[in-house]
Amino acid sequence: VAAQNCRKRKLNALLNLEEDICNLQTQKESLKKEHSQCSRSISRMKQKLNNLYCDIFSRLRDDQGRPVNPCQYVIHCSSDGSVFIIPKHLVKSEQKQDSEKEQKQK
Repeated sequence: VAAQNCRKRKLNALLNLEEDICNLQTQKESLKKEHSQCSRSISRMKQKLNNLYCDIFSRLRDDQGRPVNPCQYVIHCSSDGSVFIIPKHLVKSEQKQDSEKEQKQK
């Protein structure tokens, strides 16, 4: 009787493990689909942002009325909602300073 109960527990444990495997495989497939949808959504957002960026720069003019070169400037949004056009060389130097500050804090 003890051996029979042991075999029954072992069989139940195996069945539970097989059920867990099936559930995990279903969950894995669901997560793969969700990941794929998120990746497509991110890709669409990046494309829209790029289009917006190009549209903004196509409308911008300097003091002499010439188009602003997007290779030389970047759009910067501050935390208060202000939007600025900043020369790229200034942004790069700010990023270096910020990264140096972060490294010093570590």
